[in-house]
Amino acid sequence: MRLTRFGLGPLGRRMLLAFVVVAVSSVVIVTVAALIGVGRGLEVSKEADRRQATVAAATAAGLSYGQARGWAGADLGRASAVAEAAGARLFVLDGSGAAVAGASGGGPVGPGSGKGAGPVGGAGVFEAPVTVDGTSVGTARLVFLAAAGTGPRDVAWSWVGAAAVAAFLLAVLASWAVTRLLTRPIDAVTGAARAFAAGDRGARAGVAGPGEIGELAQAFDSMADTVARTERDRRNLTADVAHELRTPLAALQAGLEELRDGLVEPSPQGLAGLHDQSLRLGRVVSDLAELSAVEASGVSMVRVEVDLAQVASDELAVRDPQLRAAGLVLNSRLDGPVLVRADSDRLHQAVGNLLANTARYCRVGDSVTVIVRTDGETAVLDVVDTGPGIAADELPHVFDRLWRGRAAQRVAGSGIGLAVAREIVVAHGGTIEAASPDDAGTTITIRLPRCQGSARSS
Repeated sequence: MRLTRFGLGPLGRRMLLAFVVVAVSSVVIVTVAALIGVGRGLEVSKEADRRQATVAAATAAGLSYGQARGWAGADLGRASAVAEAAGARLFVLDGSGAAVAGASGGGPVGPGSGKGAGPVGGAGVFEAPVTVDGTSVGTARLVFLAAAGTGPRDVAWSWVGAAAVAAFLLAVLASWAVTRLLTRPIDAVTGAARAFAAGDRGARAGVAGPGEIGELAQAFDSMADTVARTERDRRNLTADVAHELRTPLAALQAGLEELRDGLVEPSPQGLAGLHDQSLRLGRVVSDLAELSAVEASGVSMVRVEVDLAQVASDELAVRDPQLRAAGLVLNSRLDGPVLVRADSDRLHQAVGNLLANTARYCRVGDSVTVIVRTDGETAVLDVVDTGPGIAADELPHVFDRLWRGRAAQRVAGSGIGLAVAREIVVAHGGTIEAASPDDAGTTITIRLPRCQGSARSS
């Protein structure tokens, strides 16, 4: 597995860069918005405080006016104190706009409107009317110092800046973690694919990832298992074919060498033995060709509605001489019609192979029963015999190519028939299985999807 800086490859670095760009953009936008919002909020709050201070100063000036019954002799110290507490200078104007003696500042500052509390003549100047008994008698004007009020803004901006830095660092760390989480399974699959292509059939990704990436790793491992199993089966098939061909070829070679060297005289018995070996060799080659044809027939099968019960009946009629010659007792229970969508010729071939296999392995006096029935939406064909049965350790292999089990020494055959039957059934979307309870008799069951309109079993 190739790793680079920060444990990330080219794809990981690109993903990390994309995440970081998104994170930085988000942090910058949020920070700018926060700074603008905080600044605007402070301005609004400060303006409200100044307006409230101006109204309070105007109210205090009005009380002084009422107590002195005029501006002459009015004590504006309380109003001035309110203004100073707010960080401003107080100017009081009478009804004509002239400065009132005793107010701070010693004179008017710009024209007064007297219309209400609010900024005038500049952002730092606020005015409010002085009223006594509902009558306006003057104007209170507060002039705020420009340098006042910067402390809260500085504190707010420092906190926003610190939060932005922390958010940026957290975003980068989270981006790296997410990128690593996403790219680690991809790196594992890439490394396993390279090793697998180099010949290491045991290479697997062996990692779990989120969502589709985890499914990709699992799919790769499943594919690698399938490829490895297929190669193993191919090697086993090659070895089995070589083993099956070796015996008749060796017998033919030895017999022909004896004839060639004059060690034996040609005789009908000797030539018949060589002929039997050539027939055996031909049967193996023919069976292998048949199996290859069946495996490749999935795309060339002509599927129509076929009565499975009629197929079984026809094959029983065809195989009747072979089964009776083997000394078997035939029984059947065909609940038909049981319609399936299948290639009729291939289906006949599969059922015929099952009956031929039964004739080959059962003993004289054993019985064979063929049953066709339905199970819900499934058509079922059972071939049940009372023969010697199959050992439990051999049951998983009965449909393998060229496999004949312990009976290979006493029973002729190539071990292809059941493998052909399995390929035909699987190509039709069905299943085939063998059962042999207590090694007493064998039941081979074929299940195929049933067409609508088949008779129900009772």
